Amino acid sequence: MLWHEWWVWAAGAIALVILETFIPGFVFLGFAVGAAVVALLVLIGPSIGLPVLLVIFGAVSLTAWLIMRRVFGVRAGQSKKFDSDINEL
Repeated sequence: MLWHEWWVWAAGAIALVILETFIPGFVFLGFAVGAAVVALLVLIGPSIGLPVLLVIFGAVSLTAWLIMRRVFGVRAGQSKKFDSDINEL
């Protein structure tokens, strides 16, 4: 099966990191971390079924996204404020 090849998960992680550079906001980076962890598990670990790999991918992705949101997100009581418009001269 193609999903049991480590390079498929690694390629997905790289694609998600590239997508994150074009659409910033730490949305796809959590999924990239999840795909990278699954790639490492498939590379060094025993044969694991696809449903288990998807559960691991989802759990690691969610955990990574929550951690990045807490570390890099807007702090409590802080709001984004724009004083000028780039279209004004």
